Amino acid sequence: MRIAVGMSGGVDSSVTALLMKEAGHEVIGVTLRFHTVSECDLEEGPQVCCSPKDVRDAAEVSKRLGIPHLTFDWEKIFKSRVIDYFISEYLKGRTPNPCAVCNREVKTGFFARYLRDVAQIDRLATGHYAKTDYIEGVGKVIRRGRDSNRDQSYFLALVRKEDLELLEFPLGDMTKDQVREIAKSRGLPVADKRDSQEVCFLMGKSPGEYIEAIVGVKEGPIVHVSGKVLGKHKGLYRYTIGQRRGIGVSWKKPLYVIDLDPQKNALIVGEEEYLYSDTLLVKHLNLHVPMERWSSPEGQVRYRHKPVAIEDVKETKEGFLFKFKEPIRGITPGQVLALYEGDLLLGGGIIERP
Repeated sequence: MRIAVGMSGGVDSSVTALLMKEAGHEVIGVTLRFHTVSECDLEEGPQVCCSPKDVRDAAEVSKRLGIPHLTFDWEKIFKSRVIDYFISEYLKGRTPNPCAVCNREVKTGFFARYLRDVAQIDRLATGHYAKTDYIEGVGKVIRRGRDSNRDQSYFLALVRKEDLELLEFPLGDMTKDQVREIAKSRGLPVADKRDSQEVCFLMGKSPGEYIEAIVGVKEGPIVHVSGKVLGKHKGLYRYTIGQRRGIGVSWKKPLYVIDLDPQKNALIVGEEEYLYSDTLLVKHLNLHVPMERWSSPEGQVRYRHKPVAIEDVKETKEGFLFKFKEPIRGITPGQVLALYEGDLLLGGGIIERP
């Protein structure tokens, strides 16, 4: 089988390439370069995925493995499909998940289709900690990775169903320690390389710092849910729902970010009880498993959140309204609702509102 391996220059993708070669496949290492800035190369600085240094590391590993290596300069594609989306969502008072969008629009789903068309590859293998499986009458699906601390299936919830046939995740049954041990035993130079940060293009900045450098300070009122103005904020992009630290105002009880109103440029704060809701709206659903095959679905609203049982789903004019069996804390517009049944990823969508 002709396998392209998405090589980021890290240990996970390097071991993926090794495993694919040892399995007897024709392997091609492929790397997407998203950043050309020199800061990416600093050893002690922020770890930025797909930097020039990572490209060199991927090329070196490919050379050690005896496989060809290709680099694609997709900085403009990445900016238009991920960075611009990220900035736009924050300016709308939402908290986006750029990694999930990138997996759909750039480096996983879209890249697999691109390589199929231009390089006649059979599969794209990546270093995600997730597993694939087949269900009769449904086709290829994704399951959680064995290592619960590393499971990345949540970030694959937006990948199109038709792209799943092109994807392989060889690390799904491994732990991170096992992957590093394999890399050390085979002499791969990236065996001890630090993991990249979650949002690669921020380069060590918080989302607020990153966006402020682009659009400047956008002050506005901090308003209690009762309507009382308590102070000023320095930009809605510095806050996310559920946040407690850094609000900068005092009240008789601890305050949390409850909502962000971009039309009034107002930060809405209140007591913790205002953070809970048992419903949410998703405008568009991306399904890997059709609803008629669901029996006991659960919804996960953040990467590290525990899934909550779904009581009902209704299709409305606005989208799909989910009702949960218990209230969820901090449902956040822009984040991903990943749908599961046990370890099976049913699909997902971007949260419109609680």
